[in-house]
Amino acid sequence: MRAVLLNSFGLFVIILIGYLTKRLNLLTKADGSLISKIVVNVTLPAAIIVNLQALVIKNQLLLLILAGLCLNLAMIIVGHFLSKKQEHIEREFLMYSVSGYNIGNFAIPFVQSFMPLAIPILSFFDIGNSVMLAGGSNVVIEGISGGTEERPSFKKVLGRLGRSVPFLCYLIMMFLRVAKIDLPQDFFQMVQPIANANTFLSMFMIGLFLELRLPRKDLALVARVLVIKYGAGLLAVCLVLLLPVPEMIKIVLCLVSVGPIPTFGVINSVAAGMRAEVVGFTSSLSFLISLPLMTSLLLFL
Repeated sequence: MRAVLLNSFGLFVIILIGYLTKRLNLLTKADGSLISKIVVNVTLPAAIIVNLQALVIKNQLLLLILAGLCLNLAMIIVGHFLSKKQEHIEREFLMYSVSGYNIGNFAIPFVQSFMPLAIPILSFFDIGNSVMLAGGSNVVIEGISGGTEERPSFKKVLGRLGRSVPFLCYLIMMFLRVAKIDLPQDFFQMVQPIANANTFLSMFMIGLFLELRLPRKDLALVARVLVIKYGAGLLAVCLVLLLPVPEMIKIVLCLVSVGPIPTFGVINSVAAGMRAEVVGFTSSLSFLISLPLMTSLLLFL
C-alpha cells in the first residue's frame, strides 16, 4: 500500500510542478501543446514498443479490442439517455465527455509506474478505443443527436488512424508478435530511456493544461457531466468485477472506467460548439478526480 500511495503522490507532484510552472510564467499552455506532440509521437510509441516486446497473443487479449469499441458505444448511449433535457450543444458535450478512454496520456503513464505487465492489456483495449476516438464516436453521436455537420466517413476514420503513430505502433508490434519475429535486444535497450520519459512528460503536460477557473453559472453543467461520467464509470467497475476474466484484465478495465476525459473528447466538444473554457475546466477537473479514484481502486483490487 505504501508503494502505491507514494507512486500516486509522485504523479500528483509532477502534475503540480507543471501547473506551477505555468502559473509562474516559466512555461505556457503553448509549451504544453509542444510536449503533447512529443508524448504522442515519440515517448508514448516508445513505451508501447518496449512494453509489447515479449507479448504473447491470446484470444482474451483480442477480445479487448472489441471491449474498447463496445464500452465506448455503451457510454455514448448512457450520455444520450441522461441528457435528453439538455440543449443540443450540451448534449453532444456530455456524450463526448462521458465516452472515450484516456489511455495514451493518462492510463498508460499511470499503469506504467505501478504494474508495467498490464500495458499489453491496455494496448489491445486502446486499439478499439482509438477507432472510436478517431471518428467512430463522431459518427454515432452526430447521428443520434441530429447533428447537421458533415460526418466523418470511413475513409476519414482510416486516415486519422493511419496518421496516429501510437496506433501504428500497436499494429506493427501486434504483427511482429503474431509472426513471432523478435527485434534485437539492443534496439529495445536504446528505446528504453525514451519510454521511461513518457510518464513524466505526460503528467507534466497535464499540469500545463490544467484550468481551474470557471464562471459560477457553468458549474451546474460541469457537475452534471462529471457525476454522469464517474457514476457510470463506477457502475462499469461493479459489472467488470463480476466478469469471469483474469484478475489483471479486471484491474485494467476498472482503472480505465474511471479515467479522465480524453483529448479527443475535448477537441470534439469544442468543435461541436461548446465553449472552450467550460470544456477545459471539465477536463482539468476530471484529471484531478481520476488520479485519487484510480489509486483507491488499485489499492482495493
